[in-house]
Amino acid sequence: MSSMRFFAIATALFGAMNVSAAPLDAPELAIRAPAAVITKCTQPKTVALTFDDGPYVNTKKLADLLDKNGAKGTWFVNGNNYGCIFNSDNAASVKYVYDKGHQVASHTWAHKHLASLSGSALKNEFTKVNTAIKKITGAEPAFMRPPYGEYDDEVREVAGSLGQKVVIWDFDSGDSVGASAAQSKNDYKNLIAKNPNNVLTLNHETYATTVNDVIPYAIQQFKAKGYKMVTVAQCLGQSPYKSTGSPSPRDSTWKC
Repeated sequence: MSSMRFFAIATALFGAMNVSAAPLDAPELAIRAPAAVITKCTQPKTVALTFDDGPYVNTKKLADLLDKNGAKGTWFVNGNNYGCIFNSDNAASVKYVYDKGHQVASHTWAHKHLASLSGSALKNEFTKVNTAIKKITGAEPAFMRPPYGEYDDEVREVAGSLGQKVVIWDFDSGDSVGASAAQSKNDYKNLIAKNPNNVLTLNHETYATTVNDVIPYAIQQFKAKGYKMVTVAQCLGQSPYKSTGSPSPRDSTWKC
C-alpha cells in the first residue's frame, strides 16, 4: 500500500521535471535517460483518479462507478500482492478495466521497497508485471508507480530503460495510512474548495470504504466544480501504452 513516503531529495530534484523529456515516440532517448518523475497533471481542469494495489474484488465495481459518471481512472496493478494477477478473476478484472477504456499501469510485481533492491532483482519487479499486463491486455504500460512512492536513481534508470515514466501524486486520500472515510472525504472537500488547476490523486481499491463511500463522494464534488475525470495519460496529454495488440491465450506461463 502506497504512502507519501517517497524520497524528499528525489522529489525536489525531479518532481518538476518536464514530463515530455523522454517522449514515447523516441525509445532511443528513453533507453539512455532516467525516467521522468511525474507529480502533477498538466491539462487544465482535469483530475486523475488513480487506484493502487489491485487487481482486487472491487475492481469491476469501481470501473462501473466511474463509467456511470462519465469518468475514467488509472489502475496501478501489482503482479502478486493481494493475489496473483493471473488468477482467473483477477485477470478478468484487469482486462475489464482495459476494455472499458481505463488505463492499466504498473505498480511492480510484488509491491516491494524498490530502493532496497538493485540489479536483476529490481528489474524483475518491472518486467514481470509488464509481461503480465501485456499477456492479459495486449498492451505494454508506459507508466509505473513505485510502491510507497519510493524511488532512487536506479529505479529511474530501470524505468527509463523500459520506456516508462514514474508517477507519484499531489493528493493522497490517506486510506492506506489509516484515514477514515470521513477524513478522506473532508480532505477531498478541502482540496476542491481551493479550485486547483488539476489533481493527481492516490487511492487504494483494496479498501471497501474507498470504493463505496469516498470515491462516489469525490466524483460528485469534482463534477459539481466542472472537472473532467480522466486517466493519468489523458491528464498529461500522452499515450498510456508503449504498444497495443492482442492479448495472449492462457497457457502454462500464466502463473505466479
